[in-house]
Amino acid sequence: MEIAPYLPSKGTTMSRQPTYYIPHGGGPCFFMDDPQGVWAGMEQFLRGLSADFPETPSAILIVSGHWETRGFAFTGNAKPPLVYDYYGFPPHTYQLRYDAPGSPKLAGEAVELLQKGGFQAGIDPDRGLDHGVFVPLKVVLPDAQIPVVEMSLDHSLDPALHLAAGHALAPLRDKGVVIVGAGMSFHNMRGYGDPRFTGPSHEFDAWLKESLALEDGARAERLKQWASAPAARLSHPREEHLLPLMVAAGAAQGPGECIYSQDVMRTTLSGFRFT
Repeated sequence: MEIAPYLPSKGTTMSRQPTYYIPHGGGPCFFMDDPQGVWAGMEQFLRGLSADFPETPSAILIVSGHWETRGFAFTGNAKPPLVYDYYGFPPHTYQLRYDAPGSPKLAGEAVELLQKGGFQAGIDPDRGLDHGVFVPLKVVLPDAQIPVVEMSLDHSLDPALHLAAGHALAPLRDKGVVIVGAGMSFHNMRGYGDPRFTGPSHEFDAWLKESLALEDGARAERLKQWASAPAARLSHPREEHLLPLMVAAGAAQGPGECIYSQDVMRTTLSGFRFT
């Protein structure tokens, strides 16, 4: 199926797309030998995600936990390269390709929406798609035919700022754009595989599921105070992998639904869908 480049203009209305917060896995994990099946469940979840879209997206706007800028930035290259920002993996993983088109038009619309909302935002014409983007999307949309624009995190890592930015970007959903936050709901590199982190990860995951199921206003207030949640800083010593969730939740109105949850390397990881 050939997908046309992102073309919607002002006034265009399509089916409103959901927003998502998904796990991107560990490095290029889905494209390596995995004899223990550590990543099999997550890969299965990602492979089935496109079936949840109400219609074929006009584009994907995806926020990565691996790109931080002063203000918000968007990839503006019509043919975005890849950024192999992982280290020590097999040589073939540095030859992976994901040749999805970019969309300078969508990047410009996103910048316009944020600037109208009082945010600092711009386009980076040279930046490529990092592994927090191309690795999961290569599983979700292997044909690489839908335009992809990556969005950075603001270097402040302020949850309220990212929730508000998501809210400002929400009109794109009515143009067929799927907004995705790609991170990990537990991200403490010292904790993976350590049984001492199993309990804390479960506590934080339970808080996250309870909080995201709330309506928009109550959910936002909870998320702004995420660092006071049970085991919050054990689960996220630094919050860059949680902040993409704020953008996805901020762009939504209805409650969040947990659509993936699994114990991986002795910690709980979850993914969510918002309406």
